[in-house]
Amino acid sequence: MKEYFSGNEVQFIVVHGDLTLKDYVSSDDILKRINQQIDRVKRRYRYVQDDFIKIIHIVDMDGVYIPDSDIREGDKKEIEYYEDHIAAKNVSAIEERNKRKGDILYKLRKTGKINHIPYRIYFNSRNLEHVLYGELKDCSDEEKQIRSDDFADRYDGKSDEFIEFISASAVAVPGTYQKTWDYIEKDKNSLNRHTNMHLIFQK
Repeated sequence: MKEYFSGNEVQFIVVHGDLTLKDYVSSDDILKRINQQIDRVKRRYRYVQDDFIKIIHIVDMDGVYIPDSDIREGDKKEIEYYEDHIAAKNVSAIEERNKRKGDILYKLRKTGKINHIPYRIYFNSRNLEHVLYGELKDCSDEEKQIRSDDFADRYDGKSDEFIEFISASAVAVPGTYQKTWDYIEKDKNSLNRHTNMHLIFQK
C-alpha cells in the first residue's frame, strides 16, 4: 500500500485481536472505538483533521454470516473452521459472537465517513491467511509473522503483481463495493476464500 499510494503518507494501525470481536464493542459504539484509533494516530504523528484523506479498514470474516445450523459442537478448545461449518465447544457463544460481529460489520459497511473522513471497510474470508495461502488452519503469531515476511519479500517493489494476485478470480469477489458485501453475507460465503481488497486499488 505504501508503494502504491506513494504520493501520500500511509500509516497503519495494527489492532492486536479483532476490534469487531471484542466483548466490550457493539454496533452502538464501534464508530467511537475507531475514532479513538484515529486520535492515537493524530497524537503520535501530530496530524490535524485535514491531513486525513481516507481510512481503509481491513477485517477477517471468521465465517460470521453462516446460518446457525452450520455451527456444530466440537470437542476442541479452539474454534475450528471448515469450508461448510464451524465447530466449537460452546455453540451458543459462537452464535452470539456472529450476531454481534455481523451487526457491527453491517454498520461499518454502510458508514461512508468517520469523523468526516471518508471510510471503507474491506474483508478477507475466512481470514488473511486463507486468502493469501488458501489454508483454513489457524496460524500461530509466529507463523503469521514468518508468512507475512515471506509475502512481503515476494512482492517487494512489485505492487502491480500483488494487485494482480488480489484481483484474480480465485479470490476477488466481482462487482461494486456494495455487491461484494451483499455476496459475502449470503449462505456460507463468509467461510470461503474471498476478498474485496482489490477494490482498494481501483482508481
